[in-house]
Amino acid sequence: MLTRRRALALAAALSLAPLGAAHAQSVTLRSADIHPDGYPTVEAVKYFGQVLDQKTNGKFKVQVFFAGQLGGEKETIEQTRFGVIDLNRVNTAPFNNLIPQTAVLGLPFLFRDVQHMYKVVDGPLGQEIAKAFEPHGLVVLGFFDSGARSIYNSKRPIKTLADMKGMKIRVQQSDLFISMINALGANATPMPFGELYSALQTGLVDGAENNYPSYESVKHYEVAKYYSLTEHSMAPEVFVMSKMSWDKLSPADQKLFKEAGKEATLKMRELWAKRDADAKAVVIKGGALINEVDKQPFIDAMKPVYDKFVTTPEMKNLVERIRAVQ
Repeated sequence: MLTRRRALALAAALSLAPLGAAHAQSVTLRSADIHPDGYPTVEAVKYFGQVLDQKTNGKFKVQVFFAGQLGGEKETIEQTRFGVIDLNRVNTAPFNNLIPQTAVLGLPFLFRDVQHMYKVVDGPLGQEIAKAFEPHGLVVLGFFDSGARSIYNSKRPIKTLADMKGMKIRVQQSDLFISMINALGANATPMPFGELYSALQTGLVDGAENNYPSYESVKHYEVAKYYSLTEHSMAPEVFVMSKMSWDKLSPADQKLFKEAGKEATLKMRELWAKRDADAKAVVIKGGALINEVDKQPFIDAMKPVYDKFVTTPEMKNLVERIRAVQ
């Protein structure tokens, strides 16, 4: 794991010259992602690089390090904040303790559907949330889709809250997700995504929660065939740039980066819709058993989660404004 001192030292070494300085023919930016090559988020950032290359006449290029080559999300966030990594695609959950507004986006059953989520993050509320990243060394270039997350496991279909009782469910390293799963009667087990297949295989955990493409891409359906459509979270993912790298750009280049980020976001959502449908077909063919869930008892069980995490007038107001978006 990269220590803070080492990260700062590396960042200082890498920040000696402005990005795109006149003497440099081109600058290659490093981007991190935990997902495998071909995954919509990875392909969208590659597309961002292609658009940026074209818009800047080859001044900037992007190299995507996929499949966790640069570390898990927690580690790469730190590296990005210190400028060791220039770009990063991450879930909003690991930011929850750092940036309270991201915890609101991850609240269970907050968004009515994916179109509601798009309207929120693409509008004034999304801009407001994006600004909250900047004091923490990050600039948001786009909010990517993360689909609807549901619960899957190796034991039984989840149809009622009683079916959750006592199950060990892997969650992201987020207090919000831990509390959410515990409120459903299961035992939340924080764990890096890369360790999950073997944990399911050996029984270290009974299940996890994620979307169809993640469930399919690393073949979790092979060791956890019950996929129950709780659709408890539609939290977006976020594509960020290190503010240390951003600040080296000229205002004109910053504008081009933002434009490329918007184009990459639209491309990602297009790729996601197709991948989501394809992944569902693959897991069904692979033996996954998918069942509907009566969501209301699950929604009702979330009151303690909202009470615990929506604690300030500002956060309560943000929740109300998100729900009011039509």
